[in-house]
Amino acid sequence: MMKLGFVSAILPDLDLEEVVSFAAREGFACVELMCWPKGKAERRYAGISHIDVDGLGAREGEQIGALLAEKGVAISGLGYYPNPLDPDEARAAYVREHLKKVIAAAARLKVPVVNTFIGRDPSQDLEQSFRSFARVWPELVGLAERQGVRIAIENCPMLFTRDEWPGGKNLAYSPAIWRRMFSEIPSPSFGLNYDPSHLVWQQMDYLRPIYEFRNRIFHVHLKDAKVRRDLLDEVGVLATPLEFHAPKLPGLGEVNWGRFISALSDVGYQGPACIEVEDRAFEADLASRQAALVLSRNYLRQFVAA
Repeated sequence: MMKLGFVSAILPDLDLEEVVSFAAREGFACVELMCWPKGKAERRYAGISHIDVDGLGAREGEQIGALLAEKGVAISGLGYYPNPLDPDEARAAYVREHLKKVIAAAARLKVPVVNTFIGRDPSQDLEQSFRSFARVWPELVGLAERQGVRIAIENCPMLFTRDEWPGGKNLAYSPAIWRRMFSEIPSPSFGLNYDPSHLVWQQMDYLRPIYEFRNRIFHVHLKDAKVRRDLLDEVGVLATPLEFHAPKLPGLGEVNWGRFISALSDVGYQGPACIEVEDRAFEADLASRQAALVLSRNYLRQFVAA
């Protein structure tokens, strides 16, 4: 049975105990907890840290475990979504070292999955990007595999703002690319954090890949997307994507959630399915963001038991 949860990035106002208590109170089975380095956020939904992996010793790990056991909530995965292939090599090295700390923290906490991005230099073409991938990612996946942790790559292109143009900041955005990634690094510890909304705005089938990549789906994000066809007709698919689409709560966009959950059940997926809120209509304050999670939970309970 799938486990319904949410992504903690939408609750930066709350500390770990408050996030887990909210999850327990509202009947969520799990939470994906953000593990960014402490400091200034580089973009929206980044820079949030509900577990400080730099300060995670045995004592802190035991305290987190006790809190989760008391509240009856699991950690679906640890989340850190930077650009490990940043063209600034010093910055790239920094985020890769922090990612290694997140992997170690997952092993310590017995969390099965670390969710992240492949990264990309937006100025590189596909072949250049795969050369960078081959230089960096075998080591990271190998490290995770040795520690009993799986790496789940979210399929967001990170292609929303002009500084991310034209190639985006995450290589892993399409089935053709996933196929090549898993061919070059065939480790069973390397897979996907599958989000249908990113396929919707790219005008792609978000159901068919579930069947091909059934054994690579380690984690699922539940986020919707609304494509404004009138705006798309004006600017075309070569425009920056936020000119014609917006992230929405599940049920308020174009994903057919019944068919999506049905496809996941067809392939026997029984892992976490976490609501990710990036809907600006529900971000006025903490109460609005918490309400967004509850509204999404209520809608999705047609298909996924908590």
